[in-house]
Amino acid sequence: MTKRLESQLNKFINNGEAARFTLGTLVLMLCCGLLMIISTFTQLNFTHPIIPLDIFSNWDKYFPDTGVNWHDFLKHYKYIPQIPAIFFILSLLDRKYSMLTVTGYIILGLIGYPIFALGGGWRYIFEYGFYYILGYIPALFFAGSIIKGNYSFWNILKAAFVGVLVVHLIGSLGMIFIATLKHESSMVILGWILTMSGMKMVYDMFFSVIAIYLGQIAKRILWIVMS
Repeated sequence: MTKRLESQLNKFINNGEAARFTLGTLVLMLCCGLLMIISTFTQLNFTHPIIPLDIFSNWDKYFPDTGVNWHDFLKHYKYIPQIPAIFFILSLLDRKYSMLTVTGYIILGLIGYPIFALGGGWRYIFEYGFYYILGYIPALFFAGSIIKGNYSFWNILKAAFVGVLVVHLIGSLGMIFIATLKHESSMVILGWILTMSGMKMVYDMFFSVIAIYLGQIAKRILWIVMS
């Protein structure tokens, strides 16, 4: 790599040079839209150790005379990586084009294409999960505003934290609104919130940080190839 190319690359990565709207940008946006669809229907299975919250009040349950119930100290979790996917897109395309990509994805889903987890169409606005998807746009705005071309570790950490928090806040409020319209009980609403925004928030933040770094690697590779 020449010094000139290295200088251009550093400017593009570190100083947040705005991406130009070209045919290449459009192709990247279409590919990122496809990535969102793929991530929607991708399920990752994780198993990791946990400490049960009721371990002291139910000591005999976890430590019976026959030995330790090790399976009670393992958590099996099914994870859909769509939120990390939007942060990868943010890192690759920057704020404006990532928001346009996600907006296009939402519009396609609402006009009838079955690209959401439970299908598509305008009636999807009454699904509990729709408002998490709607929260992607402001999340990208705030996360992108925090980064502003500065991809230091702490900046990425702050962007991922704020972005994920915005998604789950808007998603939870939207879910409460729709559940209230459907006259669901408070226990049902709480159950849905814990399912959608409980442990999932921890996974979202962890993998979103990784996704931002991967987006920067992909951007470097694309910049080198196009140069």
